[in-house]
Amino acid sequence: MTRTRTRTSRRLVLAVPAALGALALTVLPAFATSSPAQMATSKANGVTYLKSLQAADGSYAGAGLSNEWAFSAFAATGTAVVDVYPGGNTAKNARTVYRNLLSTAGWPQASPVVTDYERGTLNAYAAGIDPARVSASRNLIAHVYSYWQTAEAGYFGPSGNFNGTVFAALSLGGAKTQSGTNRVPQALTASMVTRIRANQHVDGGWTFQKGEGNPTVLNSASDVDMTGAAMAALCVSGVPNTDTDVVQAKNFLKSTLVSSSGAFNSLYGVNTSSNGWGVAGLNACGFNPQTGDFLTGSGRTPIDFLIANQYNPAGGFKYKPSDTSPSAYSSIDALRAVAGGGFTTAPPVPVTAGAPRWVAQSAFTAGTATKLALTVDDGAGNLKVCAVSFTPTGTTTTLGDVLNSAVTAAAPSGCIAGVTPSSGSGTITAVNGKANSGSNVWKVSVDGSSFAGAVRSKVINVGDTIALRWGA
Repeated sequence: MTRTRTRTSRRLVLAVPAALGALALTVLPAFATSSPAQMATSKANGVTYLKSLQAADGSYAGAGLSNEWAFSAFAATGTAVVDVYPGGNTAKNARTVYRNLLSTAGWPQASPVVTDYERGTLNAYAAGIDPARVSASRNLIAHVYSYWQTAEAGYFGPSGNFNGTVFAALSLGGAKTQSGTNRVPQALTASMVTRIRANQHVDGGWTFQKGEGNPTVLNSASDVDMTGAAMAALCVSGVPNTDTDVVQAKNFLKSTLVSSSGAFNSLYGVNTSSNGWGVAGLNACGFNPQTGDFLTGSGRTPIDFLIANQYNPAGGFKYKPSDTSPSAYSSIDALRAVAGGGFTTAPPVPVTAGAPRWVAQSAFTAGTATKLALTVDDGAGNLKVCAVSFTPTGTTTTLGDVLNSAVTAAAPSGCIAGVTPSSGSGTITAVNGKANSGSNVWKVSVDGSSFAGAVRSKVINVGDTIALRWGA
């Protein structure tokens, strides 16, 4: 199971030495919020704990449940994942080991779901791995595109599993290009935002359950965790924090505050992981969880609650205040929140000599099957989204060849029914039967570049995210 898919997967804990449970918790002064010094100590000790989770082979991730979410927490603290390695062996750094795992044919599992690829996208990005260019064969952005729901545009994966759509928005909006550009077109972003808004409950929050069209669900109590993720998804999609739906989400979180501790009282009780997700949502939307609406009458904040549940100097965080040992997942959630992170963060500059900030496949490998992400916007609201499978014959390909492949090898199918002309190198005059007309013509954008006239000969490189659009 993936960490974004079910509640149980987020609550499993890592076995740790009993001695850690005997370490004293951080003691906070009464009626005072956590100071910058306390937060700095919390982050430093939290990083130390997360480093202790690394296996001897350098890995954090494996089949099923894993600790790769640590990468987004590391990045939020300013720690480059490539700088995390066991026993001084830089060859076993966490980024290289994770990239190798993502590149294997057997990852993520025999029957993957969309959240597997969304998890991979968020954590690869934080680790400094371009998620669209993991290897010659692995394009995580394209994998996410392949789960687009044609009959329910805007949803990714079965709509009943609403978190698949939320994490699609988080991964596609949060994992920008290496230069910091939004790689997906606005039409796709807008479709996801529309679905997220439609699932917002009357109380201002969200749950993992689809609410759109179901008044019973929409009138039910929301979940702190999913509210944090959904509001973050809106904000990374460009929705401002003054937007009514974002403000309602903030107010929902405020309504759950426990005055005496600063904790959010979630559907699952007071716990560190829920608090971490709630704070991550606030962080992503630019709300300060230490002041204003999140400073209780007793002078406590959600950050205070998190730090109060951390073992120092070992650095791990408990899941519940009554627990006697740290939880790996709760430690990741809490550290990311205390560090000011959302659900992913651009990779910091490494300190390891010679280590680049980013790693990425630089060219197609002739004869190695791969995928590219493609959207087709006809200008009339009929957006198509798919992953195109093809086998390149050289180190680059052309737009014409990609579109030809999309006719027979796209998931979901129907993204491209036909292109005119179907061969040659000239201007594309019609797609799916819709022809250029006056100033309204087919244009193309790659990795968020400005739209320009679409020609079959346009060079397409490994990992390029392609957007076709009809219009002026």
